[in-house]
This record gives sequence, structure tokens and C-alpha cells, in this order.
Amino acid sequence: MSVVVLDHLGGLEAAARLVGGQLDDLLVDDPSRPRVGAIFRAACDRPVKGQGGMFLRLPEGGTAFLRGAKGLAPGQTLLVQVTGHAEAGKAVPVTERLLFKSRYAIVTPGAPGLNVSRAIRDEEERVRLRALAEGMVEEGLGLILRSAAQGAEEDAIAEDIAAMADLARAVLGDAAGPPEALTEGDGPHVLAWRDWPEPARVVTEPGGFETEGVLDQVEALRRAEVALGPADMSVEETRALVAVDVNTRGDTSPAAGLKANLAAAKALPRALRLRGLGGQIVVDFAPMPKAHRREVETALKAAFRADPVETSAVGWTPLGHYELQRKRERASLAAVLKELP
Repeated sequence: MSVVVLDHLGGLEAAARLVGGQLDDLLVDDPSRPRVGAIFRAACDRPVKGQGGMFLRLPEGGTAFLRGAKGLAPGQTLLVQVTGHAEAGKAVPVTERLLFKSRYAIVTPGAPGLNVSRAIRDEEERVRLRALAEGMVEEGLGLILRSAAQGAEEDAIAEDIAAMADLARAVLGDAAGPPEALTEGDGPHVLAWRDWPEPARVVTEPGGFETEGVLDQVEALRRAEVALGPADMSVEETRALVAVDVNTRGDTSPAAGLKANLAAAKALPRALRLRGLGGQIVVDFAPMPKAHRREVETALKAAFRADPVETSAVGWTPLGHYELQRKRERASLAAVLKELP
């Protein structure tokens, strides 16, 4: 059974999940930027010609950027939701497609219909969940039952659906007016409850990070090196991209490159997840014959399928590097730790 620790890191709300004593996921609040999932009433400011986007005004002088902003005019107000973490000095990425997400349910305004997560394959369970949720949201609102709803008590699921539907109605009814923050988004403790539904021992006592060994593992994340058995890889964030370098160390056997690269493919999602890294990822794999590229690419894609952060495989470059594009859903841990006392 995994261990979920809800504590604070340098005064910031944080949550950690350990599997077999090893840090597997880490969420740290970043009060300097809007949380992902926060909803704003925003005002259109100026369009970006050639990109089909629009800069928006947020409250307190904030700026957001909306892609695909067709039919919008400066001065117009609209509801938007934060979709990712913005780099320092850049506009916050937002979308008009609002999602009201909880542990068991997601309410989707403007996307009507009742859907059950494809991860729930038991047909009887799917029928049970559909029967439970039928008619619980009004016309114009859609509903998705998440995989965590499988086997959950009906009262708990119904409570989740009702809470998200009520919140959606309240927000949608507050669309007129000057720029304003309507919801603040979920912090690490709520996100842990919402997105880590697997059975776990939950530690909530103050100082849990120290007693459970989380602090030492967080300190290790300040270093770029990630051990891969006899090999290692270096994960370093730059202004333009995240550079990953895989090394075989002293192993000079014919299969050293392939073994190191397969180990790196398996370990890379966790390394990026714990460090809160996203954007363009460029991997410089250890030297290996081109015939082994497909095997490494298959292992890499399989590893990222189990990762909660959306990541797209772009492919090999002419120089033999592998490129990935990863959504910026989390604050960079290095930037957060840099601000801590």
C-alpha cells in the first residue's frame, strides 16, 4: 500500500505520495501564479494576428492568453479556466471549455451527455454508474464519471455530482461584470484526495514529510542526476527546453547503450513529474544502433501512458535526439525551492 503525506514545504501546502518508500509524486503550491483549474471572468484585451489568439485581462493586472479566440472582440467578457503554469513574465494559458472536477465526477458545461471512464471495463459496474447518474445534471451540462467511481458508494458519488453541478451553475450565472477570480483552483491537499484515489495510508500530522522521509528525497531532486542502476541520466531545465542526457558510465559492453536507454525511458516520467517539468523535452539517449530505436521508443511511450500529465511523443531528430511535448500542469520544483527560506 502506498503512503500519502499531506504537509507543508517551507510554508507552502504540499502533498507527497510514496510507493515502496520511494517518492512517486509530489505536489507543491505556487502562490505566485494562478492555480491550474482556477476560473476567471476575464476581459478581451487585444488579438494576436496570425495566431488566432487573444490576450485577456485578469483581475489585479494579470494577463492571460486564449488560443482559438474566434469571434471575440476587445472589451468583451468571458469565463475562462487556467490550463497550465505560466513561465515567469508570460501570460497564463486559459481555455473557454470549463471543467468542474472532483474525485468521482467531472461536470462539463456546453458538452452535454453522460459518459463513464473507459478505464471501467466491468459492464455491470458501468450500468450501475449510468443508472445512478442519470438525470443528475440539467440540460446544457455534461457529466463524466471518473475511474475512481468504480466500486465507490452511491451516496459519495451522488454528493460529488451534486457539488460540481451546483458549482457549475453558480459560476455560469456570474458571467457578467469586470475581471474577477470566481474559483481559486484546488491546492495540493485537495488534488491528492481528488487524483490519488488508490488505497493508501494517509499521514496528516504536521511534520509528516520529515517522519516519512520525504524531505531527504525532495532535497535529492535539487540535483540533475537520476540513478539508473549502472547508468544514469541528467535532467536539466533551461529557458528554452528540458534537456535529458543518458550516460552508460563505465559500462562498455555492447548492450550498455540499449540497457541504459530502456532504463531511462522507464524512469523519465517520474523524474519529470517530481520536478514539475513540462514544455519541450529533448532526450539525448546513449549511443546505440539505429535498429534499437523502435524498442526504446515503444518503452518510452508505454511509460508515459501511465503518467497523469499529458505528454506527446514528437519523434527522433536528424541529430538522433528524441523530442517530447509535455503539458505545463505543475510549477517547476526548482523555481519553488529557490524561493524557500
